[in-house]
Amino acid sequence: MRLDETGRLEAFSDGVMAVIITIMAFDVKPPSAPSLSSLHEVVPKLLVYVLSFTMVGIYWNNHHHLLRATRRMDSGVMWSNLFLLLWLSLLPAVTAWMGEFPGHALPASCYGVIALGAGFSYSLLTKRIIRANGTDSEVARAIGRDRKGYVSLGLYFAGVFLAFVSPIISYVAYATVAVMWFIPDRRLNLVEQANDGNLS
Repeated sequence: MRLDETGRLEAFSDGVMAVIITIMAFDVKPPSAPSLSSLHEVVPKLLVYVLSFTMVGIYWNNHHHLLRATRRMDSGVMWSNLFLLLWLSLLPAVTAWMGEFPGHALPASCYGVIALGAGFSYSLLTKRIIRANGTDSEVARAIGRDRKGYVSLGLYFAGVFLAFVSPIISYVAYATVAVMWFIPDRRLNLVEQANDGNLS
């Protein structure tokens, strides 16, 4: 069986992420007319929505595997998790803004700030989980030095400033991070399976 406290934290987080995706979906509007020009007008908003949907989906997926691999929690883990949800909850607003002005630097840069905040808070969450479970724990060994996490933060940080050179460059940086994280870390899957076997 799952640890009750971990299951409660995961269920709460799942609900918040589901609401975030729902809010973003409500902002997706159909073309105003049955014409290619009208379709062309909504393409930027649709692409930004897909990027944000993918980002939230990746956090949901990896967050699930991270918590399933976690055996112990403390208040630091819970507050770090709330910090992550805070940043993710800002995504709908900045997604709508960037979708409305896809060629402008400031919305693209602010999107990077939100993404950077979410990435930093997820990294903080993993560190708090390692602290709660011990540096010699299986989850600590699975996460390791978290090189992929640091590369992601670097790309988000670069995107914040590269948006003022060209918003397209920042979009490429954000999309690159999404591709990097699309497949959950296999090491966490192995720890999760071991923990499920020990708790059954």
